[in-house]
Amino acid sequence: RSLAMRLLLLTASAFVLTGPAVAQQAMPHFPAALTPEGIAAADDHLALEEVQGAEAMAFVRASNARALAALTTDPRYETFRTEAEAILTSQDRLPSPSFLGDGVGNFWQDAANPKGVWRRTSLDSYATEASAWEVLLDVDALARAESVDWVFKGANCLAPDDRRCLVSLSEGGKDAVVVREFDTVTKAFVEGGFSLPEGKHRISWLDADTLLVATDFGSGTLTESGYPYIVKALGRGQALAQATEVYRGDAADGGYGVNAVVLRDAAGAVEAVLFRRPLDTFRAETWQWLDGRAVRLDLPQRVGIHGVLGGALVVTPEQDWTVGGAAVEAGTLIAVDLAGLRAGAAGASVQTLFDPGPRQSVEDVAVMRDHVLAVVADNVVGTLRRFSPTGGDAWAAETLEVPANSAIGLGDSARSSGRVFVTSQGFLTPPSLGLLPADATAPQPLKAATPKFDASTHVVEQYEATSADGTRVPYFVVMPRDLARDGQAPTILFGYGGFQVSFPPAYRPEMGKLWLENGGVFVQANIRGGGEFGPGWHQAALRGNRQRSFDDFIAVAEDLIARGITTPDHLGIYGRSNGGVLTSVAMTRRPDLFDAVVIESPLVDMLRYHLLPAGASWIGEYGDPRVSGDAAFIAEYSAYQRLAPGVDYPRAYITTNTLDDRVHPAHARKFAARLGAMGYDHLYFEDTAGGHSNDADPVANARRWARHYVYLAQQLMD
Repeated sequence: RSLAMRLLLLTASAFVLTGPAVAQQAMPHFPAALTPEGIAAADDHLALEEVQGAEAMAFVRASNARALAALTTDPRYETFRTEAEAILTSQDRLPSPSFLGDGVGNFWQDAANPKGVWRRTSLDSYATEASAWEVLLDVDALARAESVDWVFKGANCLAPDDRRCLVSLSEGGKDAVVVREFDTVTKAFVEGGFSLPEGKHRISWLDADTLLVATDFGSGTLTESGYPYIVKALGRGQALAQATEVYRGDAADGGYGVNAVVLRDAAGAVEAVLFRRPLDTFRAETWQWLDGRAVRLDLPQRVGIHGVLGGALVVTPEQDWTVGGAAVEAGTLIAVDLAGLRAGAAGASVQTLFDPGPRQSVEDVAVMRDHVLAVVADNVVGTLRRFSPTGGDAWAAETLEVPANSAIGLGDSARSSGRVFVTSQGFLTPPSLGLLPADATAPQPLKAATPKFDASTHVVEQYEATSADGTRVPYFVVMPRDLARDGQAPTILFGYGGFQVSFPPAYRPEMGKLWLENGGVFVQANIRGGGEFGPGWHQAALRGNRQRSFDDFIAVAEDLIARGITTPDHLGIYGRSNGGVLTSVAMTRRPDLFDAVVIESPLVDMLRYHLLPAGASWIGEYGDPRVSGDAAFIAEYSAYQRLAPGVDYPRAYITTNTLDDRVHPAHARKFAARLGAMGYDHLYFEDTAGGHSNDADPVANARRWARHYVYLAQQLMD
């Protein structure tokens, strides 16, 4: 686009976004009234909300044919697909371990077993290059035998021996699963064992013969988001209808459903049973089950609970809190007397383990036998700390040795042995795995992933952009060592900015192979709404303050251009799920800044998101469109309603999955349909299997990444 056209676009964008009155004139699909009826009346694509509806699937088929013709016939597609599949199915990937009895468990997918195998080996064998794996469950074979597209969604095993496990299986990759009891000794499902039909269950082992289950118990037992609010004790041999109720929330509850949390000591004995009753996305009541009744705990509604150590509950309050006469700032890692939190108690004593600075946050936490481990992010780079009680209210803090300038993660932990898996990685450094014993000062190296692309050509820099309100927003740039800074670098800007999710430096092998090796630049923006600097960084962009996330993202884009790294003709943006809110808004707010927009598994219609399952669970993040004040600030950015004629939008690529039961496919469908109806060039592709997490099949996932990068190359490199 010419400079004159860009200046015209800047003016047009400002006109479109000046205010509600002007917006309604400029945007033909903006509701005349921000009421549920007015919003529905302005929506000409409601039929696309029927997941398997005839009109919806006809739209999908036609759109897919057009998208595949544009992307898979590109001469780069087959190369990208082959390279991505080789990465995603390679035999030298790092097997992600979990403690399983006396050994190590792992779920593994490759070209021969795209559905995957759940397997185990000894820790000694795991540490070798040629681990001797024993297959527990072959999901490909199970899918063939039962003629169901099963996707493995994990196993919940009963400590301490981990012999009995609850295996979750999803049909096609949905969040909803069936649950079957599995015996890791006989390597078979338990005949007559625990078995639950498909649902979004919340399940914990109480003992070998009892589960605490929150699920769909029949009519009226789910919230409007489709999540359970009743917990029952289910005994071995009982049907769900025979289970005994032990806790009840309310049908009007928000969030992701009530959950029973069973906390155990190193020997597997129960230390405490807690019920977490979500009031909205982030606020919840905490109750303890004592002597057959639930007792309310005096915890803040926003709190992360990590475990019990010596009668104290280890938590991270996510709001300022006064307890036992002590003021605790949000984000502080503390231990608080569990008994003192119960209703009617004299008051709880509190001990501070770690008080983060303004550019720090507590990320992963593991409560071990006699100490607490925590990953502390310092300006989005990981460090590892150990905190040990020394008597009274004192705790000793120790910084452990981990690779510098890396993302550090705590893997599975075993309280019985005091060991925990620790990972480290960077944008250009493949993940490595270590085992941290209870008294060690550094993880013992176990395995390291083989590099999947040539990282020698690139470097990583961290910069800061200044947002509209003056806030400094960090971002990482992965770029060629010899970058000319002439604005010609094809650049992908990634962002998320929601739900207190942090994005530290992470190895993205398919991105490195398909993008960096071809001369591309990758940028990761750590915008507000995420958790990079603790709860305050997240809460700064909640609800009516969502604009701050968008301002941060746009500030990073403008900073990249000002530094000479790229120009709008070569700058593309990518976001998925909540990141789809971000990229769709960025596209409609500042179409002059970008020439490629990938909007994947997105929320886009923010004025009806609460009606599209499981949207109502996120009201704590975005606000409630049924409330007039909330509808007003949501309407200021909801991209589906704000599309306007005569704007030079970039050719967007919108993609989702039919079986996504977390973010409804109608968001992506309707946005694509409206773009098409308004005459805007775009691509829309909807996969028909895989769910929200895209983990169903690595071979299919390779095709997904190939489509992404062909589109980005067409827009930014050609």
